[in-house]
Amino acid sequence: MQKIALNHKTILVTGGAGFIGSNLVKRLLVETQGCTIVSIDNMNDYYDVRLKEFRLKELDAVASQCQSSYHFIKGDIADKATIDGLFEEYKPSVVVNLAAQAGVRYSITNPDAYIQSNLIGFYNILEACRHNPVEHLVYASSSSVYGSNKKVPYSTDDKVDNPVSLYAATKKSNELMAHAYSKLYNIPSTGLRFFTVYGPAGRPDMAYFGFTNKLREGKTIEIFNFGNCKRDFTYVDDIVEGVVRIMQGAPEKKQGDDGLPLPPYAVYNIGNNSPENLLTFVDILQQELIRARVLPEDYDFEAHKKLVPMQPGDVPVTFADTSALERDYGYKPGTSLRDGLRAFAEWYYEFYIK
Repeated sequence: MQKIALNHKTILVTGGAGFIGSNLVKRLLVETQGCTIVSIDNMNDYYDVRLKEFRLKELDAVASQCQSSYHFIKGDIADKATIDGLFEEYKPSVVVNLAAQAGVRYSITNPDAYIQSNLIGFYNILEACRHNPVEHLVYASSSSVYGSNKKVPYSTDDKVDNPVSLYAATKKSNELMAHAYSKLYNIPSTGLRFFTVYGPAGRPDMAYFGFTNKLREGKTIEIFNFGNCKRDFTYVDDIVEGVVRIMQGAPEKKQGDDGLPLPPYAVYNIGNNSPENLLTFVDILQQELIRARVLPEDYDFEAHKKLVPMQPGDVPVTFADTSALERDYGYKPGTSLRDGLRAFAEWYYEFYIK
């Protein structure tokens, strides 16, 4: 593994107004010295833009008190001229690609968005890395690539050739594209398969956020697969910790027996390694929403819950094998579901109610 010191580097984070991206930028601003942090986001309206604006406002406040400089660019990674111009101006040495069209169900109704952002956008990033001296490309993949695999926990050594959504197919494609560019152009790249990320100021299309909105409006929440789903919920701070550690350790460049480079390429799971039943998750969520005063103490949850069949593109279980992450980076996510949902509920009260 090639060690990379982040201080005094230029770091590009795409999707910098997104859930994970904004938390990563905040962490880098607070903990690095003499860095130039460049962030790009197209600020699309896939979900409430006010959340993205809230995150950016927080970042401006943090940046004003930090030693590292911060630049936000409103732009789309699918626009090649924008990406080429950004690399030409800032010359980032570490790139973290978190910009993507997310969501399994949305990919069924709006496939074009996934091709533009996840394939064309990622291709533009790879091409820019090819023509610039980038020390490490880190990019977001997804636990969705495991599809309908029956073997659990999911290991990065497992075959992932059976995606059950276009979203999953684009993420698997990212890994294949990165491998090709690592092999052809000796670009160190690391893909990260994230498992059900949640936390304050997260994505409203995720179950915990959507359930909260519906319960607050007196609507009925639908629990898929009649409650027989399990998810490896991973708190956003744990994800960011994993990303920061991996940024600092790039796959090593080596020559093969044929004199050509062996691809400096790796893929890791980042998950909690502890799947929770959806019914347990809903029970903890409702307790924390009452505690945070988002919902009244006498709220009738049973009257607002409905068990429904599995949806197209969904899988019954996600479960991360994180042994490779522990072995190579000495890290394993550990925030409990209760602690994470408590932080979300308290933030929700402050943002939407207070």
